[in-house]
Amino acid sequence: MTEANPPLAQLAEDTATRFVQRFGRPPRWIVAAPGRVNLIGEHTDYNDGFVLPMAIERYTVLAADRPVDLPASRSRQISWHSDVLGETVHVSLQPPIQRGDPKWANYIRGVIAGFQNRGQDPGPLEVLIQSNVPLGGGLSSSAALEVATATLIEAVTGHALGPIEKALLCQKAEQDYAGVPCGLMDQFTSALGQRDHLLLLDCRSHTPELVPMTDPEVAVLIVNTNVRHQLANGEYARRRAQCEAAARVLGVRSLREATAERLFDARDRLDPIVFRRAKHVISEIERTVHAALGIRAANWPTVGQLMYASHFSLRDDYEVSCRELDVVVDIAQAIGSAGGVIGCRMTGGGFGGCAVCLARTAALPEISPRLRQTYQQQTGNEPTLFVSRPAAGATILKTQPVRTGD
Repeated sequence: MTEANPPLAQLAEDTATRFVQRFGRPPRWIVAAPGRVNLIGEHTDYNDGFVLPMAIERYTVLAADRPVDLPASRSRQISWHSDVLGETVHVSLQPPIQRGDPKWANYIRGVIAGFQNRGQDPGPLEVLIQSNVPLGGGLSSSAALEVATATLIEAVTGHALGPIEKALLCQKAEQDYAGVPCGLMDQFTSALGQRDHLLLLDCRSHTPELVPMTDPEVAVLIVNTNVRHQLANGEYARRRAQCEAAARVLGVRSLREATAERLFDARDRLDPIVFRRAKHVISEIERTVHAALGIRAANWPTVGQLMYASHFSLRDDYEVSCRELDVVVDIAQAIGSAGGVIGCRMTGGGFGGCAVCLARTAALPEISPRLRQTYQQQTGNEPTLFVSRPAAGATILKTQPVRTGD
């Protein structure tokens, strides 16, 4: 009742095959970058707080080679073909690189611009994109594309960035070219993920701390509601502005520096909505730190309570949940610890997408069909479920020496 995650090697082989079918020759470079799921710490990254994500066993894979018999008109561009979207876009390498359509290619344009600003130009390429990271599911398909693009340019140019510098370059690409005022959790996780570990990321100092997640008796179950409400458009930026407004009233640089006591002391000076937004962020930062400690100690009941508290705060104070996400969490709570569910919460930006559950591995054969069937009965939608272990970050899977004339 859960979708299997094909091995990365298989996904890479399939991508290489599709490249041959489309371009008539094998690719010289193959790279991959994972999506991510955040166990707890939502909407805290752009407030300099803590987050606790992990890379997932779902990837964006790029296969690439230099063009053959390149006409002069294409000597300064990269051709990108997305198998997922069935769409090809030609991205100009002529600086300054401009935003444009289709919008998904702006993630790529921003990354290329970031490398050009560092004196690195990949030159003309033909690239095929494959991905099994769900689009619009809150699992960072955009960051996976950005980090995969950066990793490809590293392979092509032979100049590797440090993983933190690469993550920051990709974050800036999304902010400047996609117009999303994102924090840095998604790109950091895709670039720095470690197998069998969560990342407790301090978004103020950019310091990641590895949290082991090796207990085979505990599984991470991801439930994609397969809905995405249009309300999400613009709401992310609005929440960020509300947090900044709260920080100004509290006299701090970011809500990371505020305390619950300071917030409640200033309640009369805050708009009620702004107060609730700040209340979520301040309490969520604290929950995230405690959850990391709980996971280290295998204190799963406490971790589960923190996950539910996070969801209720996101639902009531931050107001970024939706009926479908609430239904998943309600079902998980009804199954409860007796049925093998440790905790559950929405994950990602909100207004649809995915929920993440911690569950007892042995109970998954009973939990998964119950979640699926009850969710479908209550919403009329078919969910998608899959389990993931914490995965490794971006990697170069195939590279060949640069040939003379490249």
